[in-house]
Amino acid sequence: MTALPMPLRKFTPEEYLLIERGAETRSEYLDGDIYAMAGATVSHIIINDNLARLFGTQLQDTPCLGLSRDMKVPAVLGRLYAYPDYLIVCGERSFRDDQADVLINPSVIFEILSPSTERYDRVTKFDLYKQIDALREYVLIEQDAVRVEHFVRRPDGAWNQTVLVGFEASLTLESAPATVPLFDIYNRINFPSTFPAE
Repeated sequence: MTALPMPLRKFTPEEYLLIERGAETRSEYLDGDIYAMAGATVSHIIINDNLARLFGTQLQDTPCLGLSRDMKVPAVLGRLYAYPDYLIVCGERSFRDDQADVLINPSVIFEILSPSTERYDRVTKFDLYKQIDALREYVLIEQDAVRVEHFVRRPDGAWNQTVLVGFEASLTLESAPATVPLFDIYNRINFPSTFPAE
């Protein structure tokens, strides 16, 4: 992410939403600052499309719905407004206002990691996402290796982590009725010929 060239002052969440809803490009909001979102790689786009197709198919006729990269979520009293790469909401959808572009009750959030945003997704975003009461699972997907980290919130509030590696592994969600093989998540990704499958 790159900070937008704007006046040296902090923005309120309301100002951010006003700017964002009229913008042609997407930006995220963190602690009063507005950050332009970088363009995605081909691998990132393919993985994102695979998630939408795989979960979309499995979740039809269930109470859960998958939404891809144009839906914002807020966290921690307006400290963060972010665009997850993919998310799932189960049950009734709740929005910040009648614009219906800020979902406040995601059940599962997916982020596809890249070198420039990995620390932000892994640490900053996750710390803030944890404060979303409805959130039950967080999934981090590498784009340069067949590796997925699956975090699940336990009843005591702790988060358990499972690391899935290799084409034979599968991601099974707990809060939505879906299981997806990593082979399918990474379908059509061109890894180097020396890349180990597991």
